[in-house]
Amino acid sequence: MSTQAFDFIGADGQNLSGKLDLPDGPVSSHVLFAHCFTCTKSSLAAVRLSRALTALGYGVLRFDFTGLGQSGGDFADSSFSGSIADVIAAADAMREAGRPVALLIGHSLGGAAVLAAAGHIPDAEAVATIGAPFDVEHVTRLFADSIEELETKGEAEVRIGGRPFRLRKSFVDDLASHDQGERIHALRKPLLILHSPQDAIVSIDNATAIFKAAFHPKSFVSLNGADHLLTDRKDAEFAATIIAAWASRYLANPAPARSDKQTGVVTVAETGEGAFQVEVSAGGVSFLADEPPEVGGLGSGPTPYDLLAAGLGACTAMTLRLYARGKQLPLDRATVTVGHTRRRGTEPSDLFTRRLHLEGALSDEQRQRLTEIAARCPVHRTLEGGAAVETELGEAMPDVAADRPGQHARDMAGASGNDATV
Repeated sequence: MSTQAFDFIGADGQNLSGKLDLPDGPVSSHVLFAHCFTCTKSSLAAVRLSRALTALGYGVLRFDFTGLGQSGGDFADSSFSGSIADVIAAADAMREAGRPVALLIGHSLGGAAVLAAAGHIPDAEAVATIGAPFDVEHVTRLFADSIEELETKGEAEVRIGGRPFRLRKSFVDDLASHDQGERIHALRKPLLILHSPQDAIVSIDNATAIFKAAFHPKSFVSLNGADHLLTDRKDAEFAATIIAAWASRYLANPAPARSDKQTGVVTVAETGEGAFQVEVSAGGVSFLADEPPEVGGLGSGPTPYDLLAAGLGACTAMTLRLYARGKQLPLDRATVTVGHTRRRGTEPSDLFTRRLHLEGALSDEQRQRLTEIAARCPVHRTLEGGAAVETELGEAMPDVAADRPGQHARDMAGASGNDATV
């Protein structure tokens, strides 16, 4: 993935600071993420949710509300109405940049803000909330000890999450002016509500109230065991996976199919999680690679040798299909299982064991021929023949020498004797 600055002008003319996370492959849809009250775009939940969604092909904008993080303005002058305006301004800026936002995601009070803003964002096709309050006046409970001072002096320094903030009475007055129930009732967009039963900041009753107020299609998913800020990485990744799967039913902007005009370069970047975890971007998709917990990894994805074995297996299955189609063999389905081991005292020491399961009314002679063809697959030949590796310093995506994706198909056609089929 890549991250770029995305600053824009808020409703009151202040500069708002954002970051746009993009997958290395095609973007399926763009997402606007609104963080929790007094959080920033760099909070753990914001970063982890964005990273997980980006790995699934989404482009995600996360930004700092007025007076927070690197955004301009004074937080003391902020209001819930201002947060709604900030969300709308962010969506407008994305539209002007040619990246219309199809999915709104809000965490905590950010969830309440996207529920309120959704009706003013025509591009938004669906809304998801995480730990969102139904009654926005709920926020005042976070600084209940300062309410009397706010009422009498007009402003006060409050502590939220252990951090000091200066608020004015106008902030509290503004909260009381919003009817979220009516807004949610009028939403008329697919809604996903995620909430933890153990949320000690915003109780699960809020999720119930939001669900009752909304029209279908609406869905609820329990984030059982998670805390309000999703401080456990697994909870944030789970929420992102659920949101992506749910949203795919409603978003009308699927990722374009990969073509031979795309680069054949594979990019692997550290995620900063665990000792070994990396994000692999290849063929327009992104996924994690890792090592198992037994050797200090997180076990969050295939190992490098798993990926090497997968390349051999995929190439084998494709080559068999290409040959069977060209020769009109009754091969219904080919399943290839590949294992890797290292043998001491034997050259070569690396051994890939491949097993073919061929379904269909094939004769013994045809099965034997397909077994011979498996040994012709391009990746098999590369492994047996060896390959040179050149290493140089440079940017993440320089002009790296790489075959276009169609080259493998041409190699398979030549290996199977079916040049005319590609």
